[in-house]
Amino acid sequence: MIPMVDLKTQYASLKEEIDTEVLNAVANAQYILGPNVQYFEKEAADYLGAKYAVGCASGTDALHLALVAAGIKAGDEVITSAFTFIATAEAICYVGAKPVFVDIDPKTFNIDPTLIEAAITPKTKAIIPVHIFGQPTNMPAIMKIANKHKLKVIEDCAQSFGAKINKTTTGSFAEAGCHSFFPSKNLGCYGDGGLVTTNSDEIHTQLIALRNHGSFERYHHHVIGFNSRLDELQATILRIKLKHIDTFNAGRYRVAQNYSTKLHESIQTPFEDNIGNHVYHQYTVLTDNRDAIQAALSAKEIASAVYYPIPLHKQDVFKEDYRDIQLPVTESVCAQCLSFPVYPEMPENTQQKIIDTINSVF
Repeated sequence: MIPMVDLKTQYASLKEEIDTEVLNAVANAQYILGPNVQYFEKEAADYLGAKYAVGCASGTDALHLALVAAGIKAGDEVITSAFTFIATAEAICYVGAKPVFVDIDPKTFNIDPTLIEAAITPKTKAIIPVHIFGQPTNMPAIMKIANKHKLKVIEDCAQSFGAKINKTTTGSFAEAGCHSFFPSKNLGCYGDGGLVTTNSDEIHTQLIALRNHGSFERYHHHVIGFNSRLDELQATILRIKLKHIDTFNAGRYRVAQNYSTKLHESIQTPFEDNIGNHVYHQYTVLTDNRDAIQAALSAKEIASAVYYPIPLHKQDVFKEDYRDIQLPVTESVCAQCLSFPVYPEMPENTQQKIIDTINSVF
């Protein structure tokens, strides 16, 4: 079976170092907010070009904590994309705010900046752009709109760790950047984990308390907080993997370019807008032959996935409240999108088997 991502092969390549450092962390017995969490936060902030990085329990929590720290509250509106994992909208709902969905660009699948201003109302307080599949959103355009209307911006970087626009890394443009370390991510741990990056002293101070029951000092609680701390063992693993992230991303890019070169005549391959560098968390195409391609791949024991079959405004949890909105590009992309396996260690013969199987459908 060819999986979407081969975590076993990646672990095998780092096994000696990971095993040694995890055992050292266990022996050190500082399991909550221990030294590896602190080291990783500093190393991640340096890599991402942010002043601060605060570890938390998941990418979803990163979004939630960032919204709270930015002062988004009940009755506010937050503009975002409906073509994303539900966590983006869930976090908005957690603080009592309302997601306002804006359509996407048909090529990049990211929120279309030209449609944002029309969605702004007096209740709008923030924008959450999602760097979907590892393709950076047009942050200069979004920041210009946000500054004009005095809106907060929180980047959803769950799929874009290491992606850059010019020399600026996603997650360091705005008030906060939210990262996920789910195992299949470009930088993934061996469980759940998340991180918030920020250049704001105020937001950083809030995050430190919010992730730890609203406390700066043990048994002194200043605000209602949460239990959302990055695990020491996961931080240990992430520190090791962070040293290899550029190599991992380059490997994904190499696989993606091979796909695009050999598939572009059959299907609509991913578009790179040259605003930023795509890090290919997913390699996602558009095709009218999705079912046939999936059937052919399945017959050869090759994984594939549809990210995402149902846009957020059509999900059961939201559809009543959003029954009057139409997002034609989002809905069209959801009906045609299909993702193929992509991971740094993928051998060329494996890539070719996937390419030949896809092309055989046509």
